Amino acid sequence: MNKLTLTTAIAAITMAGSAFAQDMPGKGVTVEPIKGSPANAWFQHMVVQLGLEALGYEVEETREADFPALHLAVSSGDASYTVNHWQPLHNQFYDKSGGDAVMVREHAVITGAGQGYYIDKATAEANGITSITQLSDPAIAALFDSDGDGKANLSGCNPGWGCELKIEEHLDTFALRDTVQHDQGSYFAIMADTITRYNEDTPILYYTWTPNWISDVLVPGTDVVQIGVQAGDSAMDPGFAVNDVYVVANKEFMEANPAAAAFLSTVEIPISAVNAAQIKLRDGEDTVEDFRRHAEDWVAANQDQFDAWVAAAAAAN
Repeated sequence: MNKLTLTTAIAAITMAGSAFAQDMPGKGVTVEPIKGSPANAWFQHMVVQLGLEALGYEVEETREADFPALHLAVSSGDASYTVNHWQPLHNQFYDKSGGDAVMVREHAVITGAGQGYYIDKATAEANGITSITQLSDPAIAALFDSDGDGKANLSGCNPGWGCELKIEEHLDTFALRDTVQHDQGSYFAIMADTITRYNEDTPILYYTWTPNWISDVLVPGTDVVQIGVQAGDSAMDPGFAVNDVYVVANKEFMEANPAAAAFLSTVEIPISAVNAAQIKLRDGEDTVEDFRRHAEDWVAANQDQFDAWVAAAAAAN
């Protein structure tokens, strides 16, 4: 091989290596995701994981924690990111963990997540119940008493969840402590009991949110109705702001990994896709392998968009 040929070959190898490095900017970098304890947050985390893997990052097994600990883990660098921050519901957790000084919260991956209180439609219509404030009446509250203590049993949120704080605030604001019991523990276990009671034609009162499979079983408008937090004839206020689900990432991680930062700041998932994944979860497809397959199926159905996100992120490196 003459000198010119050798020089040309070396240049070609160098260019190929540079292109590969650009295509896989995450090669050699380990990423540590974290999510809240509800299983229905797995779908968006797996979609994000597939994108980071396509960029060459080594994504470790997603850890789980209650929401205050989750935010602290991201802020301290013990975790790289979460796709489980609800704004404004989790603002307090974000601020108390250091906020913008140590974390990045710039992009909503899912928009339009709703929350609220629901009761079975039959009891609502028979008793004219439209607001949780009506539960201050012991006679109304007793309709939802499932343990015999005279108080309404509200199937509510796990300790440490953002919705717990809001429910507790409502109980104080509307003077409901004497007539309403906030049932807490394992949310989905409590809701399984709630669904059983509904199927036995027993009045039910519960909190839920979307995206979630609960509303595919207890269908709003058919089985249940949403009640507000205002009394009288005033317009119904659901008591919870509509939320968007954000990526929250460790600031140092984002600064050190521009490709990951670009992807995390671009990926978007329709709430309809998240709801579809929740139905599969409800039907027993609830392993990590199932969650990854759900994400892979969604990516395959949206391959052009996904590839464009990955390509743009690679170019940002």
